[in-house]
Amino acid sequence: MRRKLTAVVAASLLAGIILTGCGGSGAQSADSAPDAQQEAAAETTVGGENEGTTEAASGNKTDEELAAECAALIDAIYVQERTDTTDADIAAAKAAWDALTDEQKAMVEGEFADPDYFGRDTGDASADDPLNKDEIGEKEILVVSFGTSFNESRATDIGGIEKALQAAYPDWSVRRAFTSQIIINHIQARDAEVIDNVEQALARAKANGVKNLIIQPTHLMHGAEYDELASAVEAAKGDFETVSIAEPLLGQVGEDKDTVNSDKETVAKAVVEEALKAAGYENLEAAETDGTALVFMGHGTAHIAKVTYSQMQAQMNELGYKNVFIGTVEGEPEETACDRIIAAVKEGGYKKVILRPLMVVAGDHANNDMAGEEEDSWKSMFEADGAFESIGVQIEGLGRIPAVQEVYVAHAGEVIGTAADSEETAAGNEEAQTGTPIEDGIYSAVFETDSSMFHVNEANEGKGTLTVEDGKMTIHVSLVSKKILNLYQGTAEEAQKEGAAILEPSADEVTYSDGTTEEVYGFDIPVPVIGEEFDCAIVGEKGTWYDHKVKVSDPVLAE
Repeated sequence: MRRKLTAVVAASLLAGIILTGCGGSGAQSADSAPDAQQEAAAETTVGGENEGTTEAASGNKTDEELAAECAALIDAIYVQERTDTTDADIAAAKAAWDALTDEQKAMVEGEFADPDYFGRDTGDASADDPLNKDEIGEKEILVVSFGTSFNESRATDIGGIEKALQAAYPDWSVRRAFTSQIIINHIQARDAEVIDNVEQALARAKANGVKNLIIQPTHLMHGAEYDELASAVEAAKGDFETVSIAEPLLGQVGEDKDTVNSDKETVAKAVVEEALKAAGYENLEAAETDGTALVFMGHGTAHIAKVTYSQMQAQMNELGYKNVFIGTVEGEPEETACDRIIAAVKEGGYKKVILRPLMVVAGDHANNDMAGEEEDSWKSMFEADGAFESIGVQIEGLGRIPAVQEVYVAHAGEVIGTAADSEETAAGNEEAQTGTPIEDGIYSAVFETDSSMFHVNEANEGKGTLTVEDGKMTIHVSLVSKKILNLYQGTAEEAQKEGAAILEPSADEVTYSDGTTEEVYGFDIPVPVIGEEFDCAIVGEKGTWYDHKVKVSDPVLAE
């Protein structure tokens, strides 16, 4: 009901604006705006010659009523769902804002609306490239971010990662998608910059004839947003020849709070180095001697991946960074809550504190939850404690740090390399391998799938153990987690028939390149043929079976 009411308000107010000729322009450039929005924006563009008419028409409403109408229109676009009326709703909200006087704008207040929605200066939006161009080619790297409406951070943090990827892989077209429609709408309304959501970006790739698509998320970890993205990509995999999702910034989560990896180490060193440089310290020991603690604030999450924040603290400890502390806005895990961090910093005897975000972008959380003047910001809470001589803030995201950008480049490269190796192997060996019987024995063999979520654990470099006995072949593969509960060598439909030979998992321990271990599920999968695709269905925690194609190739006899 709320959606319908706000749409009615938007339509009526937009009509009033058109009739009376009030306000400024909601028009966007022809290069970036969708046709629907261009039309809506053009309708709200009016000249100053009708100001007298505007005053007469608006004279029937109080300043408070006009501000409330504008607030309702802003609330109408502060939603996560994109609809057929979104562009028109955005244009109406912008036109309503432009029609207000400065005094009326200060009165705008709604469920989500306030004067800062349109009025806050967050940097030059023109410095940002939304990367929504067509003519992509056959190979695309789609960089998916939650997004930020802070223009400077969007251009420097997210844009920095995108530029690094494009420089590293010039043969691939780098494009952008945001997962937050709320942020997309905000940027479009305020700055006339149009950014694709994931659905739009995938549709753009399909329409442009992309064959090989790599998704590089800028997410910090394997959290809820990464899982949602993986589901969206899974649904679109049939539109492309290959689709792969690269690792998030901090790599695999690991099994407990003490698990670290090379990605976490790189990020830890990089963010500490940048914080020290910005604070004017030569090294961490100099900060320690000066009684200064570095506090990095992440977002926090209720997802099982929240242990990642504890692991980042473990990584700092392992590096000997005893005056470095990891906290979160949400206070999940519990030891990362602000009051716990304040207590830990005091216990360490530090009198000076530098706050900096452990976030890819320096957006709303960094500017408000960390550095804001409200009493519940981290800066305010540290100040209110009274135990510290100074509280400094550094509002810079991880995305602008070159060493962090290189982690994303490496993650994308791992997927690109795997795809290239698979293509070369298929081209060079298909004729020789297809249907060729092999002698009994134990072999190492490549195990390929059509899914970025169902594949061999990275620790095993895309390979499994192939056993051939009396001409029958079975390959054992260790997967990436325990989320796939059963397999079936055949189709999903066949798997659900009575008497189907459902494969049960084994508990496998894998060892990563940094020496850490993790327990995952493994399966013994019957192999009907070498070098050709065959059906393999999987089922996860939701109980739904999914069809996949797999292929076993390149058997090498074990020594």
